[in-house]
Amino acid sequence: MIGTVGDLVEDIVVRLAGPVREASDTSTVVVRRRGGSAANVAVSVARAGHAVRFIGQVGDDVNSTVLLEALRAEGVDVVARRGGRTGTIIVLLDHLGDRTMLTDRGACTALDHPEPAWLDGLTTLHVPVYSLVGEPLARTAATMIGWCHQRGITVSIDASSSSVIDAFGVDELLAVLRDLRPAVFLCNEMEAATLGAAIQPGPLGARVTVVKHGAAPAVVLQPGTDPVEVPALSIPDVRDTTGAGDAFAAGFLVALAAGSSPIAAASLGHQSAARSIRSASGG
Repeated sequence: MIGTVGDLVEDIVVRLAGPVREASDTSTVVVRRRGGSAANVAVSVARAGHAVRFIGQVGDDVNSTVLLEALRAEGVDVVARRGGRTGTIIVLLDHLGDRTMLTDRGACTALDHPEPAWLDGLTTLHVPVYSLVGEPLARTAATMIGWCHQRGITVSIDASSSSVIDAFGVDELLAVLRDLRPAVFLCNEMEAATLGAAIQPGPLGARVTVVKHGAAPAVVLQPGTDPVEVPALSIPDVRDTTGAGDAFAAGFLVALAAGSSPIAAASLGHQSAARSIRSASGG
């Protein structure tokens, strides 16, 4: 079983038909859906037919009930504390396809007092950097990662967001990552540029690092070997890439858990991301 720890929120996706007309009306299409990096990974893992558990905190309100029911309906094993209010992310998709996210994590960062039983049955724990920068969730995630090392559970960390990294501090985050010693480290090209040379094989202790480049090939880095490019899939008429990185992580981790090489796993990660993009873009 693969586990994820972190956010489950409501995404409110606003598709703009044209440029925003300030101080007036702008035509849009508004879609509400389940979001949050950890939850997105969990759903993509479940859709791949692999056992998965989501661990997190949500609000004590109607929205959280709907979101939790949606996760369980996907086949996700849910360990959720409730309290506070459900988080919300406004996703603005402009007429050119550019995406802007306005984030209110709500109760997500309040997860505290972890329990060792949350890890029972897991072979992999996936942790977005989002789960490492807000307290007390960050302490909870670090504690769980420590337990993973004691129990031989593979730890995967995703860099999540260059703006989050900048706000937290590059040196500070690198120090955290060195302490946590993930076996797998995932990032996109912007996050890789923000973190710099430290993501190369060795400094973080990761057995495999994958740098995603959108529609261009991903690069797989492993100690003692040359970087390997793994081509992405061509997808026409892309309108929304929200959650594609999480879907890549899910496909990659499912493949690794099945014994695939990191190179083959990256290829399956691309396939999972492509399915997510097609679905989000109406394909």
